[in-house]
Parts: sequence; C-alpha cells; structure tokens
Amino acid sequence: MSSEDNNNQASESAQETVEKEIAPKNSEDKAESFKKMTGGFLSSALKLKEEKPKVFYGAVGGVVVLLGIIMFGGGSGSSVSGPVMKNLVIGQKYVLQGPNAYDKDSTIRLVAVPGTIAAYDDTEEDDRVGGCKHMPAGTSVTVLGFQDAFGKKNAFVNVKIEAEGECQGKTAWTNSMNVQ
Repeated sequence: MSSEDNNNQASESAQETVEKEIAPKNSEDKAESFKKMTGGFLSSALKLKEEKPKVFYGAVGGVVVLLGIIMFGGGSGSSVSGPVMKNLVIGQKYVLQGPNAYDKDSTIRLVAVPGTIAAYDDTEEDDRVGGCKHMPAGTSVTVLGFQDAFGKKNAFVNVKIEAEGECQGKTAWTNSMNVQ
C-alpha cells in the first residue's frame, strides 16, 4: 500500500469518528435547548399567572376559543350547491318543477318570448290565471328547442304542454332550470 492510500483511509476513518461524535451531541443539544425553551415558557407563564391573573386566564381562554374554532368550525370543505341543470334533449318529455320553490302549490311561469321572464309583469290577477301563463309544478311537457341568453348556453327552453286541459298542445318558453 502506498502512503497516499494510508492517508486517505486515516482521514476517512477520522472523519467518520468526528461525524459519529458530533451527531449525538447535536441531538442532545437540541433536546437541551427544547427543555430550556419550554422551561422558560412555563416559568414565564407561571410568573404571569401570579402577577396578572386576569391577563393569564384571558390568554388561556383565547387559546381555548381559537382551538374550538379550528376543531369545530372547519366543515367538510364542500361548497354549497344549487339546483343542477339537466342536459335536456329536444323531443324528450319532462315535468315543470320550480327548483327554488318550497310551496307545493307554486306555479311555473311560461312566456311567449324567451328572455321576457325578467320583464314580465303579473301584478294583475288576469295576468296570473289566464292564457296558460302559470302552470302547476309537475305539469308534463315536451322540449321543442333552446335559447342562449346572458352568456349561458340553453338558458331558456321552448316547451309544449302535454298535460290534459285547455293548455294541452300549446307552446311557451321558460327557464331551463324549471324543466326537470
């Protein structure tokens, strides 16, 4: 063996010895510094408790409230969702249903021209009952066509009323959300 090989082996073994000795000291130093830090915190907290108990208990109460909010206030992470528009198909039969109506006697508004629902004035009694303008929920209809509006595809749907009665066979427009 050459002297260079001996020197390399000696330096490698010396380096391994130094690493083995330093590693435990670093972990021991970390443990000691953690103990000092927690001991210092506890002594400060106890000192505060004795000198200013209102501040101490207020801080403890604040921490408890924050923990309670974090633990119980998170929720499941899901967002609130509204009614979902179905992929309506021309020629299929559906029923009129008000997705936001809680009253079982509520009616679905039908108009002659798409987009006029927002401007529709039915303050008079005749406007609410005549001419098949308001149909009860559950009325059977067939989809005839669609109209895009307000940047939304198929916002309005043209329907043919299939329900028995004076409105059977008449066509009208409604919001596509009202057809389920």
